[in-house]
Amino acid sequence: MLIEGVFAAVTTPFYPDERVYYRKLEANVARYSRSQLAGMVVLGSTGEAPALDDVETRDVLRTAAEAAAPEKVLIAGVNRESLHAVLELAHTAAQFHYDAVLVRTPTYYSTQMTPSVVANYFRAVADRSPLPVVLYNIPRCVPYQIPVEMVAELAHHPNIIAIKDSSGSLDRIKGIVESTRGMAKRTVTVTPVFEAVTSRMQNAVSTLSATFVQASDLAGGPALAVAPPAAPIKTRTREVGFQVLTGSAANILPSLEAGASGAILGFAACAPEACYEVYFAWKDRDAKLAADKQASIAMPNQRIVAEFGIAGVKYACDFNGYYGGYPRQPLLPLTVEQKAEVEQMLAEIRN
Repeated sequence: MLIEGVFAAVTTPFYPDERVYYRKLEANVARYSRSQLAGMVVLGSTGEAPALDDVETRDVLRTAAEAAAPEKVLIAGVNRESLHAVLELAHTAAQFHYDAVLVRTPTYYSTQMTPSVVANYFRAVADRSPLPVVLYNIPRCVPYQIPVEMVAELAHHPNIIAIKDSSGSLDRIKGIVESTRGMAKRTVTVTPVFEAVTSRMQNAVSTLSATFVQASDLAGGPALAVAPPAAPIKTRTREVGFQVLTGSAANILPSLEAGASGAILGFAACAPEACYEVYFAWKDRDAKLAADKQASIAMPNQRIVAEFGIAGVKYACDFNGYYGGYPRQPLLPLTVEQKAEVEQMLAEIRN
């Protein structure tokens, strides 16, 4: 699976009484689908995944998948505290035609998460997951940082295709890229312009083709208006190595320059176009524009995402025309002063 470009880490909207507001989630995903984003991550950290129960988790995954445009890559956060529960969610994500799963280290028994335990856990998930696995390193939320050497070792697993590194360390990004550079390439299916072919694109074609009825099969029955079979997706193949994505909007450009394939960003939930513009300018080899675009979002990202957290991202979504709302308790919303600060920082940022 090609995991390349900029991805939004989608928020989960709630009613004032803290029920999940599925229609607002649907609207957000539909709007992201009209942007230049490569795709979305559903139920990552920004999606408040640990605050949702199993029924809500399944319904959020389903709602987002049904609202997303077929060409957008969907990655499902499937994190729980046991291998069994993670695999159940991975199968749920596969049922809804997600393209990959995002997996972090379990947290509750943190003192027992030794390197051998963590490595065995990720291998066990990858061995049995129906979808490709994207490792998730987020040391500010998980009291374990996946060593670069372990990432390089796990990258040899055929079902572990990428890592999202949210450490904020450019040195780590460089280290992972360098340590995985010599790996055997994987052959992935892409479109004629080298963009990802998603599971939902393929499913849409197979579903339409399966409903086609030949005229000879009607056996003299009433004439029916039946859609012709869907044209097959034009594809080609591409060789890709282990894919590294930064989780920090503050270092999109230097990460790309170091060899990263893209970024999965909480800041892209509220300002997707501003984040994509960094990637587009870099890809267009306009170094000055890319640097200017990167500089314009560095400070707002630091304040809104890194310091204000979920409440900051959600209010920024509200300000920029997406549905954000309040976080689920115990997290608290922003104060009036903090909201004013967010509005000032986002006044000139494209969304």
